Amino acid sequence: MFCRVHSGAVHGIEGIRIEVEVDLSDGLPSLSMVGMLSSEIKESSERVRTALKNSCFKIPPKRITVNLSPANIRKQGTLYDLPIAVGILTGMGYIKAACLEQILILGELSLDGKVNPVKGVLPIVYAARETGISCCIIPKKNRKEGALVEQIQVIGVSSLEEVLQVLKDPQQFCQEKIEKSKWEPTDQEKVDFSEVNGQEALKRAVQVAAAGMHNFLMVGPPGSGKTMIARRIPTILPPMTLEESIEVTKIYSVAGLLSDQNPLIVKRPFRAPHHTISASSLVGGGRIPKPGEVSLSNYGVLFLDELPEFSKTVLEVLRQPMEDRKVMVSRVYGSYEFPTNFMLVAALNPCSCGYYPDRNRCNCKVTEVSRYLGRISRPLLDRIDICMEVSGMEYADIRSAERKGKQKGEDSAVMRERVIQARERQRVRYQKEGIITNSGLSASQIQQYCKLDKKGEKLLEQAFTHLRLTARGYHRILKVARTIADLDGEEKILVRHLSEAICYRSTNISEWRE
Repeated sequence: MFCRVHSGAVHGIEGIRIEVEVDLSDGLPSLSMVGMLSSEIKESSERVRTALKNSCFKIPPKRITVNLSPANIRKQGTLYDLPIAVGILTGMGYIKAACLEQILILGELSLDGKVNPVKGVLPIVYAARETGISCCIIPKKNRKEGALVEQIQVIGVSSLEEVLQVLKDPQQFCQEKIEKSKWEPTDQEKVDFSEVNGQEALKRAVQVAAAGMHNFLMVGPPGSGKTMIARRIPTILPPMTLEESIEVTKIYSVAGLLSDQNPLIVKRPFRAPHHTISASSLVGGGRIPKPGEVSLSNYGVLFLDELPEFSKTVLEVLRQPMEDRKVMVSRVYGSYEFPTNFMLVAALNPCSCGYYPDRNRCNCKVTEVSRYLGRISRPLLDRIDICMEVSGMEYADIRSAERKGKQKGEDSAVMRERVIQARERQRVRYQKEGIITNSGLSASQIQQYCKLDKKGEKLLEQAFTHLRLTARGYHRILKVARTIADLDGEEKILVRHLSEAICYRSTNISEWRE
């Protein structure tokens, strides 16, 4: 007897339909599986056999053939255990084939017949809805994740017996509903910019970077507050829209980083990988590629602390994702695209001891400094919009801040409000352009939205010559100037906005190694 069970797979961060075809025929008893399968799927035959036996289903001595179609797409994971078992039970007569027509099934089986959670449920359920499926049967621990998708019934199950009950009458089972518009973070922010003493110029630069989603680099001695500032940047970023939350949640679903308690990512990601990270872990990779840190930080912050300590090969793979806002990972079995619309924040010491060019504290030779900073290439530096030198804190500054007590600096809420207002101006301006922030402007859009007067043109020409800018550097100054004007509520870019943007570009660590 032949039957077909609908299931799904993940390609990149998008779901696709997979048909699990099961045929029971006369012949030597066996269970064979085909369809370009990974090793974990091939192993599922033993899991399915044992789960059916321990759930009191007796498998007849038949030749069982399972095909996962289409056969030209590589399948991996354990999510096909449940649909394969359902297909076998249908062939044995426990389930009517008509009950499976509009139902998608996925899940991993334990040897005792329990259904375990799997990765990538959210994009698969989205794909099921788009292809006309009316109901999805998924593991119970993934039910909240699946319930994020509207206009489709999602039912969580915990065992094979429960699957049979659901298939008899899916309408009698109610699904859990999640009001996405009312979803709030469960924990409060634990850090705030009010805890940062001094560094007012640095705070201003951080606001500019956050308002335009510009890449940001801090250079300074140890203990000057670089990491402290970076970890507080998410507190001044605007709340994510529902569309942004869904896209980020898809990425985390594919990566297996969602929990049953927090099915929807509502806070902007902040990822801070260690400097020992590999290139494939950073941009995505594996035999069947999975999202890397650049995708996990989508619509959020990717923080690279101690930038020169990262492998030069690892840093160089950042160039294309930073420029294109997406990364394409190609393998023998196909190409996979992941979004990389992140804000890069990096921090570094000017030398291995951290105190160059202060010769009272730094004993590094010029060649050692050059070798240390030489790990960061000029093409990568050219993609940094804002670079700030961070000065160390003096004893008098620290004691003065402690004596002030409750009179702390500006908090994150005030700074966030300015950023939100600047982002709203950008949203209105670019609503027909397909971009959301100034950092996404193309060369033609820069000519349209970043016009300068004669004084501004002359100033930028001087800066271009003096700073030896590239065409990319020229465009990035205009983008930053556009953001500064938005923060000030100005429709036109004034000379003061352009001057500030040039100052952020004039700190060039490449000059220190020459």
